[in-house]
Amino acid sequence: MTEQYFEDDSLGKAYDSRLIKRLLRYLTPYKSWLLLGFAVMVISSILQLAGPYVIKIAIDKYIAKGDVVGLGWLSLVYALIIVVQFFATWAQIYLMEWIGQRAMYDLRMDVFTHVQNLTMDFYDRNPVGRIITRVTSDINALNELFSSGVVTIIGDLLTIFGIVGVMMAINVKLALLSLLALPLLIGATIIFRVRVRRAYREIRRLIAKLNAFVQEHISGMPVVQYFVQENKVFGKFNEINRQLMNRHHKAIYYFALFFPIVEIIGAISLAIIIWYGGGRVIQGAITFGTLVAFSQYMEMFYRPIRDLSEKYNILQSAMASSERIFRLLDTKPRFTAPFEPVRMDDFRGEIKFKNVWFAYNSDDYVLKDINLSIDAGEKVAIVGATGSGKTTLTNLMLRFYDYQKGSILLDGIELKSLSEDDIRDKISLVLQDVFLFSGSIEDNIRLGNGDIKKERVAKAAHEVNLTRLGNGLKNGLDTNVGERGGLLSVGQKQLVSFARALAFDPKILILDEATSSVDTETELIIQEATDTLLKGRTSIIIAHRLSTIKKVDKIVVLHKGQIREIGTHHELLAQKGLYWNLYQLQYKDQELSRAV
Repeated sequence: MTEQYFEDDSLGKAYDSRLIKRLLRYLTPYKSWLLLGFAVMVISSILQLAGPYVIKIAIDKYIAKGDVVGLGWLSLVYALIIVVQFFATWAQIYLMEWIGQRAMYDLRMDVFTHVQNLTMDFYDRNPVGRIITRVTSDINALNELFSSGVVTIIGDLLTIFGIVGVMMAINVKLALLSLLALPLLIGATIIFRVRVRRAYREIRRLIAKLNAFVQEHISGMPVVQYFVQENKVFGKFNEINRQLMNRHHKAIYYFALFFPIVEIIGAISLAIIIWYGGGRVIQGAITFGTLVAFSQYMEMFYRPIRDLSEKYNILQSAMASSERIFRLLDTKPRFTAPFEPVRMDDFRGEIKFKNVWFAYNSDDYVLKDINLSIDAGEKVAIVGATGSGKTTLTNLMLRFYDYQKGSILLDGIELKSLSEDDIRDKISLVLQDVFLFSGSIEDNIRLGNGDIKKERVAKAAHEVNLTRLGNGLKNGLDTNVGERGGLLSVGQKQLVSFARALAFDPKILILDEATSSVDTETELIIQEATDTLLKGRTSIIIAHRLSTIKKVDKIVVLHKGQIREIGTHHELLAQKGLYWNLYQLQYKDQELSRAV
């Protein structure tokens, strides 16, 4: 069985250098700006380290000696350091945020482009809500890593080592004594890292689960309300939401515990400095300015350590999200277009299936040894019981799936040697369940194709009788269809899809049960539109209502994935086979409905 591309329950490394390298590639186009930001950060760190040392000089050389003039000049130097540090910090934050947003933009574009190029089997296996999580919240989780995490982690490390270096330069023994509590900090950090890692992996898993649940049940809200399932759905949502809240509480608990521990360890270090350093000042071994500088450096020492724990939080979230994002990006389409596809010039619309076998999973074939020839301009109907393989047959023509055996030819050219764009430019599909995008009628007919002018859209809408249904379209082609076409009737949505197909002017048209969900009056209007649409095109019609396909050139009867009968309506009725049985069953149903 094929697995889904994500495994939310799995735990990877707390730090994965391979993932970090891939993430850093998105910063490569902005390396010049990144180097500038890094340079500004170094300047800011140096100025930050200079502050306590300037105070030490002020105490030892000027305040202790009563040199007011020298103290005034040194105060101006200190003020200048503060001002320059302010602008350096501002420039660093702005640059890093700008770079981070650009990198996230690039990553989103890559993910969305990749998702659009994946084959239909991917969407059969993976919930839409989780895919949305990858494109949105998982990428947003990388924001702080891109914008501030990468560079400021280096900055914090530089600050820590810089503080230790300055302290060692001033007084080695006092510096070593002030770092006695450091092993306690290292131990606390290790425990904190392990616990937070687990908590954040669970949080990312539950966010994806919650998004998938919400997306599915909001899309299916009419069914939920119709079957009075609100309480059950609420209960399931409440359970997932409660689990997510509890995991957040656990992460908050670890942070709430860790930060006071860092403060306590910092206080211990400061107490050692005051105890030992104060004694040395009394003894005259060190200056009072040195004690003050050490106190300030020790306070500064634990500040970047607290920041690093926050950055570890960012890193954990980024690792969990990047692992999922790159797993999605590493998911390969089941099949790809040929490197040098054959071009179809002067396309006529001839179709041939030769010994085609297809299975969605392994060797469980749903189409078996299909042989079928459709001449250019011919109108062919495909009928059969539910699950017989009718829609699958047309999906193969559109290259939504890849057949395992045999060949499909368009104008004598093997389908697998053609590009998907070329195939779908020649074939239009009208589905029973029409999907419309938010926007106007015109937007949904044109689908962003600038080559289709408004006049052509209007002509297509008129030819398929789009304005004849219901109250018509008050705003014409500018009528808003609502989300998924919710503001239109079923018949109007169907005619919009007809107008869309007509505007794109395909050589081959596939109607997949296009009239099975409408009333008789609407069906008559749609049938007129269908006749307009079929003129001069190779047409494949899939329909349950056999009355709608009497005039086609031939009818193909599918049964359990095999072609069992081919012929005209009258020829198949004369055979008294599968088609005859289907017709009799439908005819009896119609007679019964008339009698009622």
